[in-house]
Amino acid sequence: MQNTLPQPRPLRAFIVRIEGPTESPEQSEEYLEELLFLVRSAGHEIAAVQAYRWRRPDPATFLTPGRVEEMRTQLQAQKDAVDFVLVDADLSPVQVRNLENAWEKPVTDREGLILEIFARNARTAQAQAQVELARLQYELPRLAHRWTHLSRERGGIGLRGGGGEQQLEADRRKIRAQIARLRQRLKEFARQAAVRRDRRDSLPRVALVGYTNVGKSTLMRLITKAPVLVADRLFATLDTTTRRVVLEGMPFLLSDTVGFIRKLPPTLLEAFHTTLAEVREADLLLLVADLSSPGYIEQIRTVERTLETIGAADIPILLVMNKIDRLPPDQRELVEQSWLAQTRYPTVFVSATQKEGLPTLYQTLVSLLRQIRPDAARDARLSPPL
Repeated sequence: MQNTLPQPRPLRAFIVRIEGPTESPEQSEEYLEELLFLVRSAGHEIAAVQAYRWRRPDPATFLTPGRVEEMRTQLQAQKDAVDFVLVDADLSPVQVRNLENAWEKPVTDREGLILEIFARNARTAQAQAQVELARLQYELPRLAHRWTHLSRERGGIGLRGGGGEQQLEADRRKIRAQIARLRQRLKEFARQAAVRRDRRDSLPRVALVGYTNVGKSTLMRLITKAPVLVADRLFATLDTTTRRVVLEGMPFLLSDTVGFIRKLPPTLLEAFHTTLAEVREADLLLLVADLSSPGYIEQIRTVERTLETIGAADIPILLVMNKIDRLPPDQRELVEQSWLAQTRYPTVFVSATQKEGLPTLYQTLVSLLRQIRPDAARDARLSPPL
């Protein structure tokens, strides 16, 4: 009989949800659900949730002293049921240190949680290098405060002029050297990717973009008829998957890449520069949205802002409104007409899981490609059948 090692139990998170000053109750509920999904995607359990309305961040602790004390009382009451505290904000190293001192629990922020999810999902050498670069850039400014903790634990010896200061500088040099090596490695990945794109340069390029977990990978699998990972978790896809497709005699390359989300850490956007090149160099973007989500309009706006950030705002877009099957039948036509009246994008309504609306999607996609790349359409007509 084989001995199996016991699996470590998931860490239990006390979640501090920070509500924006202008959030509606509906938005607050949706943002909380997204945050809970992030926590579960990282493999953690949810011990408790506390929401606070955000006004102005306290420089020392982000939360006001009264809120910090209130949280301290709650944490003491369930000390053994909580492993760490997640604050739904971008905290400075000083704020993390002060909150950990006050609550006597490890504290992480939204960026740290998203980096953890990316690290769990990185499979290829390129994705792992990109995530590691983002992690080191996140950790570098936090080193000093970690050494402050150590100096206190070892009898209150200060950093100034001591061994701690020398070790801190040594750690900084080590991390900077690692960052430099990773950047060089990612440049090589970028060079290799550029060579691959040059080899297939004659074919039109289409990229799937959208908020994370809206059904991009399901659509990728349907259009390409190829096995693609489909998972009900955030950021399941980190690596770019590119497949050659032929629809109605029009050959093109279809790529799927990492999904976007509100407050996606800038370090990740920078680190995934090579992966996102497939988006920047596309001829057409299929922007996939989850029509069943109450916040789908805001999700589309988030994707638009991210596209602008990465330099892809001028690429033509076909908006794919997915999960229409989740709407009541009597609401579908009304929602479609209302959306078509306000959007500037050509739009199709589909259900990837139920395979509804796919013929219209394919026809619209091919029609747009023929307009955008008439040279490719002409070459396709002249070429023998594939």
